[in-house]
Amino acid sequence: MYIHTCMHACICIHTFIHTYIHTYIHTYMHTYIHTYIHAYVRTYIHTYIHTYIYIHTYMHMHTYVRTYIHTYIHTYIHTHPHTHTHTHTHTHTHTHTHTHTHTHTHTHTHTYIHTYIHTYDTKSTLIVTLETHTLT
Repeated sequence: MYIHTCMHACICIHTFIHTYIHTYIHTYMHTYIHTYIHAYVRTYIHTYIHTYIYIHTYMHMHTYVRTYIHTYIHTYIHTHPHTHTHTHTHTHTHTHTHTHTHTHTHTHTHTYIHTYIHTYDTKSTLIVTLETHTLT
């Protein structure tokens, strides 16, 4: 019986650890790092090196063409000052075990003071009544 229980516990622990490694770490590597390489580095290469090629080619062009391209790029930069590239990759793996034991004991004591004025003939009598309510 003890060996049988230990085997079940080992299988559960092995499954949990293997699943955790497979889902969290592998997913992290696949989504974050691969996306980082694909999006950021490739964008960097595409933007900056490709721009370098354009500039290098641009430097060998005729003065008229260079002036036109310079004016076009300069105007583009000033009319489009904000260019953002965002790559958001969120990988959430949550294993939650919650055990909540709530014991609420509420004791409410409400004291009401009721003032009654009873008029008997010509004299006034003040009667004060105290009521206590206890809620549990």
